Amino acid sequence: MKRVLKIIGWTIFGLVISLFALGALFMYKVQNGFPVSYETEKPVLKLTANQPAILLFSKTTGFRHGESIDASKPIIQSMANKNGWAVYETEEGGVFNEEQLAQFKLVIFNNSTGRVLNDEQQTALEKYVENGGSLMGIHGAGDNSHHWDWYVANLLGTTFSHHPLNPQFQKAQVHLEASVDSSLQTKLPVTWEGNDEWYVFFDQPKDAQVVYYIDGEKILPSGNMLWMKDKNFGMGKHHPVAWHKTAGKGKTFYTSMGHSKEVWANPAYSNLIEQGILWSIAQ
Repeated sequence: MKRVLKIIGWTIFGLVISLFALGALFMYKVQNGFPVSYETEKPVLKLTANQPAILLFSKTTGFRHGESIDASKPIIQSMANKNGWAVYETEEGGVFNEEQLAQFKLVIFNNSTGRVLNDEQQTALEKYVENGGSLMGIHGAGDNSHHWDWYVANLLGTTFSHHPLNPQFQKAQVHLEASVDSSLQTKLPVTWEGNDEWYVFFDQPKDAQVVYYIDGEKILPSGNMLWMKDKNFGMGKHHPVAWHKTAGKGKTFYTSMGHSKEVWANPAYSNLIEQGILWSIAQ
């Protein structure tokens, strides 16, 4: 009997250790990306000269929002057909060089997570933006897996903390900021209902113009440490979910919305992305 109990005990212990190791590996991947490799070969670009070109970059080494990425591509391509843009889709970083980036009006990090570019490619993107290019980030592009100071400072202006888990997805009224740029104000609905995984950051985005916000006191922000409640930190009642900034001569635009394919089915959300692109590529 003792031997049986010992076997059962060691089996349970082994399962606990295995689950702990799997959880630790998952958290490492979410926060750091794994495995990480960098593509350096320059692709062949065939872009139409008279069309504004958009680089849609969906590479992930951290958590992959696969359904959202897959849902976004035909919708953004439809926007491109409507507005006369050229879209180059890729998950390889070889295009991030000064010569080829110069051919694009906008780079979109489409739920791109983890370390996705090497140091030289990151520097090329920094120069591209600061010399007048535009960078947009969607949802996972704003998590804490990138480990890139320039990117965090100039795309986000704040640092990601967590997202709610209890419940993970919540409905909230999305409100247009009164002081938003007039070119956006006339094209965006004043309020609409979103159902998303609402990111929580440690502070309000610095030096940013908020486009949309939710009432942070009407969501349950409890996050990845389940025993800690009301983890709202620096967001407060006025909880931004879309904003833009300047970086040198360039512009950045970020929305923390966009976790699932269902979000892309909301016309108000897809309109935000379309108007964000139009704002980003405008002279």
